[in-house]
Amino acid sequence: MAVLPASSQVDLSRLKIVAGATNAAIASEQDFREKFPDCQTGAMPPFGNLYDIPVFADESLTHDKEIAFNAGTHLELIRMAWNDFQNLVKPRIERFATGTVGSVAA
Repeated sequence: MAVLPASSQVDLSRLKIVAGATNAAIASEQDFREKFPDCQTGAMPPFGNLYDIPVFADESLTHDKEIAFNAGTHLELIRMAWNDFQNLVKPRIERFATGTVGSVAA
């Protein structure tokens, strides 16, 4: 599970390297919805540790005081101190986010 700012995009090449994976791709919601049976599709919170999924958080998030994310539904949002999230989830902190949504690669 990759956790990054909503304004960024995942650099799949970089994520593949930091995760030690042979390939990396963005899964469709249908591909992983069974892993989150108590959540609405597309509203999964970044608590992969609760579902036996490794969590990677982009280093840029460590500069923020808070993190906000869906609470398992499309109607509820959780806002939590970054330090609390980091202590609960223990994500592997790496640099894999790039650009912003809508930016064009040169």
